[in-house]
Amino acid sequence: MSVLGLDVAVDLGAARTRIYVKRRGIVLDEPSAVVRDAMTGKVVEYGAEAHPDGGHETCWPVNAGLPADGELTRRLVRHFLRRVHRRRPFARPRLVMALPEGATPIDRAALRDVAYEAEARTLLLVPHGLAAALGAGLPVKDGAGRMVIDIGRDTARVAVLSHGAVVAAGTVPVGGRAMNLAIARLVEREHGLLLDEAAAEDVKRRAGTDWKPLHRHVIVRGRDAGTGRERAVTLPVQLIYEATRQPIETVVRAAVGTVERCPPELVADLGERGAVLVGGGALLRGLGRRLRAALCMPVRRAEQPLESVALGLGRYVEDLSLVRRLKATVH
Repeated sequence: MSVLGLDVAVDLGAARTRIYVKRRGIVLDEPSAVVRDAMTGKVVEYGAEAHPDGGHETCWPVNAGLPADGELTRRLVRHFLRRVHRRRPFARPRLVMALPEGATPIDRAALRDVAYEAEARTLLLVPHGLAAALGAGLPVKDGAGRMVIDIGRDTARVAVLSHGAVVAAGTVPVGGRAMNLAIARLVEREHGLLLDEAAAEDVKRRAGTDWKPLHRHVIVRGRDAGTGRERAVTLPVQLIYEATRQPIETVVRAAVGTVERCPPELVADLGERGAVLVGGGALLRGLGRRLRAALCMPVRRAEQPLESVALGLGRYVEDLSLVRRLKATVH
């Protein structure tokens, strides 16, 4: 290890933050959550330790890969990095982070502030779509068009890449959270049960990612809206599919719009090579099937959809020569 510290990649997600360390891989994967005292505002817990109780509130300071609450995000990342460097308290890492497409100079400055508070000696910003594609195993350096669709907690991003750069991109404020809320509304409307977001996420995952068999069911447990008692019901997976139709259609429109902005030769490439799904939303049942029908191209899920961005950033950590060969910005 260098005397100046480790080379580290930070995948700053709205739902989870993942940290990749050179030659060690992903060493931290925890919720991007901060718990603070509701009266004093003092932060009491971070990440996996964030278990709110009476008098405490949970904050999610990251939105769409950028700090929504700058102070809390800086403290969260600093806390995580100090845990990774717990045996080397004076280490100053080189930091690699993803920069969302369409980010403004203010957004860049916010990420620089996060790196500065984390005591990084260098910050490398990699286009988010490029990091996701690298982590999904796409060969992005050639001239062929490749598409990656990343469905996160609050945002869905679509990027088309060629020659190691993002050619066209689209973003919509719809992600896994919108799908969870749609499921929660369905259960309340049909069965009078109240689900929190974590319970709805669990239902979505247990429904599975495959389209068949069509008539499977999942058991859903929630609090009865009338009595307040816990009750269980059986929910057809087909109904979950229907409940998430509206947010999925928003993602589909974003993907179609991105393809329409591509040069004709890249559109032909996409028709042959298709798109890759990453992010937590990629686990939603039937998503690939719906995207294939709308885009008229192959759509597959990455082998590690949840970790794709972190793994792509990790490629830079392992081989900093990628900075010269692929588009990235050093600060």
